[in-house]
Amino acid sequence: MTMLHTLSFFLATLTLINAFQMQNARVLCSFRHVHWHLATTSSSDGDPTISLEDYLKDHHGIFVQALLTKNDKVWKAIRQEGSACTIFAPSDQDFVDLGDKRRMQFMDDRNKETVEKIASYHVIGEPVTAEELFASGGVITMGGEIQVDRSITGGMFGFWGKEDGGVTINGAKVMETINIGDSIIHSVDTLVSPNILWRYMDQLRIPGSS
Repeated sequence: MTMLHTLSFFLATLTLINAFQMQNARVLCSFRHVHWHLATTSSSDGDPTISLEDYLKDHHGIFVQALLTKNDKVWKAIRQEGSACTIFAPSDQDFVDLGDKRRMQFMDDRNKETVEKIASYHVIGEPVTAEELFASGGVITMGGEIQVDRSITGGMFGFWGKEDGGVTINGAKVMETINIGDSIIHSVDTLVSPNILWRYMDQLRIPGSS
């Protein structure tokens, strides 16, 4: 009987601990969800006169040089007066983290077509807010469709994690959202383009393209 009582006590204690952890997880997830929507939307540093082009050059310079300016259609859409678009913009540090080899590939003329394609996945021809991203399952960029997911923290091997209130764009997490006029910049922590495009680097063209 003593062993049976001990087992019953252990199971009851475990049930209480699990209930407490689940309650805390719900509270934490709710807090993070509210925090993400409040913290990731801001204006253009209080300067209503700054252009989309100037803001990108000042805050995402390598992104502009390595990708955006390499695609004439994308760059024209961004520079157009009164433009209203969405841009997924990695930081300069994100490009440093890619490594020297990949940064050099952006500059190689053999990769012009692939670089143009990568750039096109970072722009949508209309404004999409953080709230709209959060509620979506995917978006259509100038390069094609990419998946949007709720970001997860914790867990193991992709299981048992908890939604933290954030959003990932094809695996790249949205860190901040900035409104520039009618356009929206979502700062992300890496490229949002499909990883398969790296396979076509250092070739003259993407197989099957015209």
